[in-house]
Amino acid sequence: MADKYDFATIEPKWQKIWQQRELFKTTRRDDQEKFYYLDMFPYPSGELHMGHVRNYIIGDVVARYKRMQGYNVMHPMGIERQIHPAQWTEECIDRMKIQLDRLGLGFDWSREVNTSSPDYYKWTQWLFLQLYHNGLAYRGEATVNWCPSCQTVLANEELEGALCERCGTPVEMRRAPGQWFLGITQYAQRLLDDLELLDKWPERVRVMQENWIGRSEGVSFKLPLDGRDDYIEVFTTRIDTIYGITFMALAPEHPLVEELTAGTQYEEPVKDFVRRALAAGERSHEAADVEKEGMFIGSYAVHPLTGELIPIWVTNYVVMEYGTGAIMAVPAHDQRDLEFARKYEIPVRVVIQPPGQELDAATMTEAYEEPGIQVNCEQFSGMPSEQAQQAIADYLEQQGIGHRDVNYRLRDWLVSRQRYWGCPIPIIYCDKCGEVPVPEEDLPVLLPTDAEFKPTGESPLARVDEFVNTICPNCGGPARRETDTMTTFTCSSWYYLRYTSPKADEIPFRREDADYWLPVDKYVGGIEHAVRHLLYARFITKVLYDLGDISFPEPFSELFTQGMIYKDGAKMSKSKGNVVTPDEINQRYGADTGRLFILFVSPPDQDAEWSDQGVEGAYRFLRRVWRLVTDNTDKFRTDWAELLEVNSNEGQRAIRRKTHQTIQAVSEDIEQMGLNTTVSGLMELTNDLLLFAGQAHCDDDGSCAVLSEGIQALLLLISPLAPHIADELWTRLGLPDTTYEQSWPQADEGVAAAEQMTIVVQVNGKLRDKLLVPAGTDMEQVQQLALASEAVQRHIQGKEIKRIIPVPGKLINIVVQPLRESHEETDT
Repeated sequence: MADKYDFATIEPKWQKIWQQRELFKTTRRDDQEKFYYLDMFPYPSGELHMGHVRNYIIGDVVARYKRMQGYNVMHPMGIERQIHPAQWTEECIDRMKIQLDRLGLGFDWSREVNTSSPDYYKWTQWLFLQLYHNGLAYRGEATVNWCPSCQTVLANEELEGALCERCGTPVEMRRAPGQWFLGITQYAQRLLDDLELLDKWPERVRVMQENWIGRSEGVSFKLPLDGRDDYIEVFTTRIDTIYGITFMALAPEHPLVEELTAGTQYEEPVKDFVRRALAAGERSHEAADVEKEGMFIGSYAVHPLTGELIPIWVTNYVVMEYGTGAIMAVPAHDQRDLEFARKYEIPVRVVIQPPGQELDAATMTEAYEEPGIQVNCEQFSGMPSEQAQQAIADYLEQQGIGHRDVNYRLRDWLVSRQRYWGCPIPIIYCDKCGEVPVPEEDLPVLLPTDAEFKPTGESPLARVDEFVNTICPNCGGPARRETDTMTTFTCSSWYYLRYTSPKADEIPFRREDADYWLPVDKYVGGIEHAVRHLLYARFITKVLYDLGDISFPEPFSELFTQGMIYKDGAKMSKSKGNVVTPDEINQRYGADTGRLFILFVSPPDQDAEWSDQGVEGAYRFLRRVWRLVTDNTDKFRTDWAELLEVNSNEGQRAIRRKTHQTIQAVSEDIEQMGLNTTVSGLMELTNDLLLFAGQAHCDDDGSCAVLSEGIQALLLLISPLAPHIADELWTRLGLPDTTYEQSWPQADEGVAAAEQMTIVVQVNGKLRDKLLVPAGTDMEQVQQLALASEAVQRHIQGKEIKRIIPVPGKLINIVVQPLRESHEETDT
């Protein structure tokens, strides 16, 4: 009777052995090809659940597989802490590390990075200074998103609609001075162009980044404000419609809205509208079907070509993030503008007619947005609109009214936060010297441990006198520190670099280490980071590349986005009470079962529903593997390769063929991240080996050799997926070291090739027979066999064969017709 599969004893045993032998510790080896596999940061917000660890399990499979292929694999892990490292946070992180280790994940913890450690954020401050000294970090006033609950500024990317993504509170718009920005817009075109380099990224992620950068070619021009020495600047991609302007539309947060209504009868009604527009649960510019709303603000702009007075409206469908936050509204040729104009009875003016048609401005219900012929456009009337695009742009430039322009949706990166946690911004303010960067030799600017958080709207650091009051490094006089901290995205924008030299204390990373390990070969994480984190990391990489600190322009060669785990129809989360923790699975079934289920439940890039029955199925499979090996240890031959017989029988050839076909399939599946089919392939091989073992009594060396080859291959193939059971069974067979230290099995294509092939025979497209022929049989010979088949003869007898269509290796289709139809055609 075989031993019981005692995962509770086996798994901690092997985790201890791996740790003692430092199997996952990596050093740079210049004579060995590297593979840098990186999982996106976890956050220490509590205990992990199986939804959290999916991408780490996926990553561990690939990292182990690449190591067995002979690569020098780096698979590091770190924590991005979003609060100060108080004792409970340290305990939380330690707990997470234990959970990850108990899953058998092969992280190199010697490279652990903690972003709130001074050893790390010292170099985030150094990075800020490089940006500052090169004109890429600056301080300015802006209209900002303010969360009244978190009492902090939020970037546009930290909103869900008009809600704070952290707490769900509706945000408010405020004018805030002294905000710190990073000049990512200076890299907008390069960030866009270099998407072409990322051919191993998911297409949808590249499209999301392209849309977020949002490049548009058009014309910028100014409209004077009636009665004021000021103007509205707009950007348009349809300058050919400029003569069709009937109103101007401003975004709710456009600074002119407040300025033009101050002290007028419109002030309070407009303020109320703006509050309502910005507090809406879903910003209407993000949903085409949301009703367009707005208010006239009592002021007019002057049309730069006709001198006509144009009313100015504040609307809920214009975005501050695009162009200037103001648009020329042309209802006849923009559907949103037309819907708004009809609602508020604003005139509609047609300036482009479709070829051969005539639009009626009074009755049209759909805007005409296609090319056509210019009308009502002074000297440009009669021109094709494509020609007018260039002619009007030329005229505006000649008259000094406007200029051709390229616009980006992307805005500079707002990094200021009024939070206690986060990296302190290394800037000092001196009444005599002004804004002074902290000298690099004085880094890090330490985050104090005694700040008290109170939601007052200013940073908690502002109330820590010992932190605020300092000495100016220029003049030695009294000065004040910047009390805002940087968003955590700043720290995560370069952590992949720190992993290459995690212990370096004199520099953020060593150039030789970065040149060896980077760029990251495979980066895995959630689709929710497709814009923010990835775009920021690409920006920082390009800055460091331009400064000569690194030799590559993109940080991540390949990107894989994994799906989420759902339970009871909802994403796993504590708030929904539907979490399954790794501890629960480990205690009941073992870590290898949890790993296999996560891999098998669906393709890794798709969402999956948790299934208790599926977990049971994964556990039963591992028990079959256990039984296969432990029941046949007496049949296993370590020298099986020498015992393989040239003249093996059909059963032996079949099981060898299955073994080598599985090696081929599993290798390809892991390369293509088809890990669910990897598991199913291993299940098939296990079942075939069990059946063969039951029939093979090993009274001959040939059968034992074939069985041994299959079992050894199975353990190596399953090792990246279920490493504990693989290593335990490996040693029970008397094999050396661990599976992790073995070479990945290589398939023999000759052995894997099928001995026979099945050819489908059709008559007029209908299945009539199947022929089993030796693999590689010439299709001319197959054709003769098909025509000689009794089943086929019954359907072609008395008919004329018009043609025979072969599909090599697959089918023969015989096309026939009755003889009488053939005679009729001949007579004709």
